[in-house]
Amino acid sequence: MKSPIHLNALKAFEASARHQSFSAAAQELNVTPAAVGQLVKTLEEWLDTALFHRMSSGKTRLIATETAQSALPLIREGFDKLAQGVDILKDNAISGALTVAVSPAFAAKWLLPRLHHFQAICAQTNVNLNTNLKPVDFASQRIDVGIRFGVGTWQGLRAEKLMDEEVYPVCSPTFLDDQSRLNSVEGLLNETLIHDQSMDAHTGFPSWSSWLKKAGVSGPFTTKSIQINNSAAVLQSAIDGHGVALARSVMAKDDVAAGRLVRLFPNISFQSPLAYYVVYRHECADLPRIQAFKDWLFKEVEVATAGK
Repeated sequence: MKSPIHLNALKAFEASARHQSFSAAAQELNVTPAAVGQLVKTLEEWLDTALFHRMSSGKTRLIATETAQSALPLIREGFDKLAQGVDILKDNAISGALTVAVSPAFAAKWLLPRLHHFQAICAQTNVNLNTNLKPVDFASQRIDVGIRFGVGTWQGLRAEKLMDEEVYPVCSPTFLDDQSRLNSVEGLLNETLIHDQSMDAHTGFPSWSSWLKKAGVSGPFTTKSIQINNSAAVLQSAIDGHGVALARSVMAKDDVAAGRLVRLFPNISFQSPLAYYVVYRHECADLPRIQAFKDWLFKEVEVATAGK
């Protein structure tokens, strides 16, 4: 005989047993107490046994029978398994939400100007950007994938190198209206130098002093300076003509290509020991949404590199 039991009846029974009340169970399930009582009654009629002792002391309190109490752990385990199964179905679909963790500067200068390309090929995936400056826990905060800058090692995460980075000076095109200005590397010492403080925590990232030394300029360097703790704001300050910034090539690429910034002394190359990495949890490596986003990221980098 086919069982007529509906999942809602089992949910009503489990919630009522946990709360010892139809009213409290009804609040949790967002239905009326009468509806919960009727679902439990239907289950009791089908089983031909009572599931609760009704204890009255001012208001009715439900106490699960001995048989009901022995069944509850298995029923709760079953609900947990069902929830896990639904999560697997959701995670393995390309549709739905994809949460991406990136720095605010990387989002503004690189990701957001290109994100419409991803949305065009994966229209059924909604991208949620997490741009928290503080470290995020991928598991507890349900982060699907991230783009991080560093040496490529983060505990609990798999990392794939996305792109390397070079650092070089940039300035507003208006700086070059005066042809005698910045016609030598030493001329930088007469300018206000804009420092990116957001890189101070990254050991090995080139500073202005290390770039100038590599360029053959001897110290000490006592130039005027502006200190800014956001890479996007560093570039905007240079665009606005406030000084010369030591730019990160990935961040500055679009501004240089558009003519908002000019790269100075392109014959001097200084590769950063740090790079950009796509990061994600090991157990999420094969999820279609993450795979699709990763594939798109690498293709965007390939296109950008080919267009140098």
